[in-house]
Amino acid sequence: MTLVANPDVTGKHLWLMKSEPDAYSFDDLVAEGEGTWDGVRNHLAARNLRAMRAGDLALFYHSNIGKAVVAVAQISVAGLTDPTDPDGKWAAVRVRPVARLAQPVTLATIKATPALAAMDMLRLSRLSVSAVRPDEWALILALGGGLVGI
Repeated sequence: MTLVANPDVTGKHLWLMKSEPDAYSFDDLVAEGEGTWDGVRNHLAARNLRAMRAGDLALFYHSNIGKAVVAVAQISVAGLTDPTDPDGKWAAVRVRPVARLAQPVTLATIKATPALAAMDMLRLSRLSVSAVRPDEWALILALGGGLVGI
């Protein structure tokens, strides 16, 4: 296991992106090298996708199976129209893998951590793309034991 320096988050927007690992896991993203985050059909989540900029960072959360933050990804291309939307109304971005967390940070751990109680992912639990504040970001990385290479 090779420890990786925490990425510089200064000036970046921070996000949490949920994906069902049986549909698209962090391992799938690593195998592709870069993937398209599409198929989002919630207006607030789509607004968050539209707010993303290249270089922004995202916690990669495995929903449904595992229910844990498992890694960090970086937005590589922002401002795309969702290629799965025939009407061209929905947003998409391209993402690249950055690093895995040394250990997953489970939803149970996040819920049990008072300093994370105001996280959008808890307040708006059905939201698949949500903002993360820098203090929440740092705490999740610490709870996960830092980042390791992919």
